[in-house]
Amino acid sequence: MTYAGDSGRSEPGDPDPATMPLRPQQAQTVPGATAGGWPTAARPVSGGPSGPRRTLLTAGRTLMALLAVTVLVGTGAAYKGYHDVLAGVTTSQALDDGPKSANADQNILVMGLDSRLDEKGNPLPQDIYDALHAGDDSVGGYNSNVLILLHIPGDGSKSTAISIPRDDYVALDPSACDVAPCKGKIKQAYGYAYERAKVKLENAKTVTDPVTIEQKSRDAGRKAEIATVRTFLGGNVPIDHFVEVTLVAFFQIAQAVQPLTVCLNERTQDDFSGADFKKGRQEIDAAQAMAFVRQRRDPDPSLNFTDLDRTRRQQAFIVSLARKLSNTGAVASPSTLHSLLDVAKQNIAVDSTLDLVAFAQRASQLMSGGITLYTLPVKDFGTDDLGEDINLVDLSQIHAIAKSLLSGGSVPTTAVAPTTVFSAAGVVVNVINGSGQTGLAARLEQALTGKGFTQGTVGTGTIRSVTTLSYGSGADAAATSLAETLGLTATKSAALDPDTIQLIVGTDGASSGPIAELAASIPDTTYAATTTSGGSAATSTEPPAPVSATATGVNAPEPTDLSSMDGGDIPCVK
Repeated sequence: MTYAGDSGRSEPGDPDPATMPLRPQQAQTVPGATAGGWPTAARPVSGGPSGPRRTLLTAGRTLMALLAVTVLVGTGAAYKGYHDVLAGVTTSQALDDGPKSANADQNILVMGLDSRLDEKGNPLPQDIYDALHAGDDSVGGYNSNVLILLHIPGDGSKSTAISIPRDDYVALDPSACDVAPCKGKIKQAYGYAYERAKVKLENAKTVTDPVTIEQKSRDAGRKAEIATVRTFLGGNVPIDHFVEVTLVAFFQIAQAVQPLTVCLNERTQDDFSGADFKKGRQEIDAAQAMAFVRQRRDPDPSLNFTDLDRTRRQQAFIVSLARKLSNTGAVASPSTLHSLLDVAKQNIAVDSTLDLVAFAQRASQLMSGGITLYTLPVKDFGTDDLGEDINLVDLSQIHAIAKSLLSGGSVPTTAVAPTTVFSAAGVVVNVINGSGQTGLAARLEQALTGKGFTQGTVGTGTIRSVTTLSYGSGADAAATSLAETLGLTATKSAALDPDTIQLIVGTDGASSGPIAELAASIPDTTYAATTTSGGSAATSTEPPAPVSATATGVNAPEPTDLSSMDGGDIPCVK
């Protein structure tokens, strides 16, 4: 039997594959799914995401690194050199002009890469590879194995962190694939887009500087991942900033601030990761911290470890680290502060509009205002055509959960289509999908019918970058009104029937903006989990009640549950 998300494969440094049961459900194969969404002929070349990509550290390492760096900047503002160090942090222009939060709210997407390189694309020191037991620079790709949306309300109320399971099988941004539909694990959007961009740049030979090629390729990956996450969470979810952290940041921060306090509900051990922990609270050093967040086995099968349990354990470690940084003055030492700032310079990238100092001052209030960490649910587990494990999700449920968790004031500033469209009555709308996102035309057609138009036809065209809207005679007023709503220009066409509008959607409008928002108003069941009986899509728009991530016994979270963890104290977890 295998572990969900682990495919029965061993991690670097593990001599044997996983042997303990992960889930009670029988894995299902998704018809037509390919490994990571790449049909065989379209898989990336020259290494990258198609090579080994096991990661040792998931959600915890990245948000922990973010909190560590931001809190330490806030508490170490007197250190005279920190401005110079922060000037060396990699900045990116990858954040698009999609919806942004209203007022002083902020939504920050945290992306953690499994690359064994630093943010400049350089190999790490050998002693770091030895300590991580994660292989060298030839191991790992550019999967965004950590995806956390951090919501910080502008009024100082409780913050929210939403962890997205890395193996959720979803529609990826079209820029990540050469063919349509573009599907895969949500973590793979970054690596696929990175590899496509890198190959194009190297083949074009217009850019020869390796550093420039690396950064341009990473920007392509960042854009694709951001667009994929925004669509996955509901199409119009504001993303104001992003922070990207590499693998090594976790270990370096743990070294700088050790020891740290964690708490476990049961005694547990694991020869593969080196975990050996007693029940209850205990202090651990950096090496033990690696084992704590890596553990995915235990000789006791009743503990039934899962990849999502590991995410919850790492969330507990985030809370422990943040509390130490904010409550104990752990970074008062200039040498410790300097070490942590060096971590930021070497292993963190941010969007060019993020003021790290201002953000640090806000982030340092996370613990005082409180934070709740959620892990999004999974409907079931399955496999793609090549046997890789994937998580099956109910997108309508995910959209409802995200809307509920982010409803404390985050309102997109991008204009949303009104309830009805002027002069729509009697006008037929045909929608052609040229975006590569499966099911988009059908959802748009349904949404436009709900706004007063007469239902027309839907179709799939070749992938194109630009969205167009054309109309036949008699549809002038309706076409103009719809074009204004969607941010387009209406063009009259003699080839169209009277009282008819034709909307051809390109990649420019599919992932963000009014068109994406309009489509997101209609639940997408394309990638919803299939039921074990009839095989039909099982959807739910009602957000489930979260299960406590710290509960024990019969109340402990199942692998598929939406779970929550409060940051008010050191949490005890599996």
